[in-house]
Amino acid sequence: MLELAARLRGLPRQELASALQSREFDAGGVRDLFDLAEVLLAPDSLDYALTRLDRRHLAVLTTASSVADEHGDALVVTVHAELVQLGASAELSDAAPALLDELAGALLVMRTDNRVHVPTAVTARIAVHTPRDIPPVDELAAPAPPVLVGVDDVDRSLLERHAAETAYATVAATAELLAELGTQPARELAKGGLALPDSKRLAESSGAALEALPRLFHRADEAGLVVRDGAFWLESDLGAEWTQQSAAARWRRLAQCWRDRIPTPLRELVARRSETLTATDLRDDVRWFYPAGGRWIDEALDRLVDDAESLGLAVAGEPIEAGRLVLAGDIDRAARTLAAHFPAQVDKVYVQHDLSIVSPGPLEPGLDARLRGFADVEGRDLASTYRVSAASVNRGLAAGESSESILEFLGRLSLTGIPQPLAYLVAEAAARFGSVRVAAADEGDAPARAAIRSDDEQLVRTLAVDQSLASIGLRQTGPHRLLSRFMPDVVFWALSDAKYPVAAEDANGDIIRLRRHRLAPAPPPPPKTDPIAALLDRVLATGDEGATEQAWLARQLEAAARAKETLTVTVRMPGGQTADYLLAPASVANGRLRARDRKADIERTLPLSAIAAVSPAPTNV
Repeated sequence: MLELAARLRGLPRQELASALQSREFDAGGVRDLFDLAEVLLAPDSLDYALTRLDRRHLAVLTTASSVADEHGDALVVTVHAELVQLGASAELSDAAPALLDELAGALLVMRTDNRVHVPTAVTARIAVHTPRDIPPVDELAAPAPPVLVGVDDVDRSLLERHAAETAYATVAATAELLAELGTQPARELAKGGLALPDSKRLAESSGAALEALPRLFHRADEAGLVVRDGAFWLESDLGAEWTQQSAAARWRRLAQCWRDRIPTPLRELVARRSETLTATDLRDDVRWFYPAGGRWIDEALDRLVDDAESLGLAVAGEPIEAGRLVLAGDIDRAARTLAAHFPAQVDKVYVQHDLSIVSPGPLEPGLDARLRGFADVEGRDLASTYRVSAASVNRGLAAGESSESILEFLGRLSLTGIPQPLAYLVAEAAARFGSVRVAAADEGDAPARAAIRSDDEQLVRTLAVDQSLASIGLRQTGPHRLLSRFMPDVVFWALSDAKYPVAAEDANGDIIRLRRHRLAPAPPPPPKTDPIAALLDRVLATGDEGATEQAWLARQLEAAARAKETLTVTVRMPGGQTADYLLAPASVANGRLRARDRKADIERTLPLSAIAAVSPAPTNV
């Protein structure tokens, strides 16, 4: 620990911060560099670092550990010679000095010119994990097995078209998921996960199997397309923007989020080697390259392979060109590659006499969104089907459409004109629209919050006894009026869902537009705090230089006492000379060191102010 603490003290702040970024440790109780060295050498922190080393770094580290002396010291040339003796390739053995520098950058070894020091704690953790998790050193140093590239007799264009179909289906299913959430939010259970009725509803609307919905929903959550607001999930404002983009742009965001969640080392490895990897050896190849990876590598592989299939980045587990491009960071090119096989969007539909509307292909997002405002989606496929009804038209009128605007829009969209039954339906729905009005209740109606009125007494009586409206607790207070304890917008949408020609009105009786499509704003980004910077501010804080040196000296001696180490202690003598003592520190208290003199075999007590320096004991002691 003394060597690592000294190494930490000698590093420039920027280099130290960079080194700490590659490690995982508990910084809660770290007060100074000795505490930091201690937590970096803790088993959990070392295990985290060792499991993330690739085979080359592990080979060099274990070799250095095996040839080091009892103090953990070895010559770099000795490490190189041992690798050659073990049969390592020239590429690996010649790279040993550079790899040792990288290991030093991760604070796993200390490198000084032509020497390397492997802390005892690191050697101990290597021994614990060998051979169960870390292969023996001779296996690590052995050259990589040859990569056999078979003859590819598969038509790659067929794979790309299949991948594009899968990718488009995922994008379309995600869009339908957001559309359904816009109509009705989904409830999150207290124990986690969506309520079953909402899961079934979302699965049906998106065309996904019920067991596949969690993955689809989680992917939308990761992309920021949905946001949880209290106990309910809503479409986010980002999700609303996403639904108006092209299919290629929609896919691009999902692919970017997939890439961002894959650990960088694994991403780079697969990007480099994907041209020679097949479905059968991808996992074996990655595990060979990260032999100590264990759980993190398995979880990363599961995500890489499983989600890659859904996004069209692999077929039957085998990476294709789009997958390689995404992993390499060229997502725009990957999007163009897949989008070349996406079905072309259309801007025209066939309006039928049976009040159905058939789109011969994916309708442009803006046109689709407006059509859904006054028509219900019946069939979701490359050729989608919509249906217009009195209730759907009423919904559009409540959202701000008029009979004229609906017919004018359909006239521009239709390849078959406007059939008379549809024109009649729209006109009749517009004439009936507003025969039921919902507004805020008067103060004297408390605790009621919403009031319903209609000139049609029979319609009011029907509303009062309609069991489908029992949830909003309607109470008739006159031949033309009902009250509810729920808010006006809740009552309005309950009546709309029950297919009544309802309109919302203000206090003056003017019809107002209500939007059911509630969006949730994206959560604010977390405050930008750098825990590493805060840690370094604490442990590198300097005060009086003399006091700082005294504290550093005391901490060195305390650490040696705990580790039962022997040190060379340089003491200032009264005449100005110095003398070296070989001491085993026992305790440091009240500004004095109590230690055992190894040569004289007596106990000495020295004031810390008299100690000029300490250094490790000679190796022959």
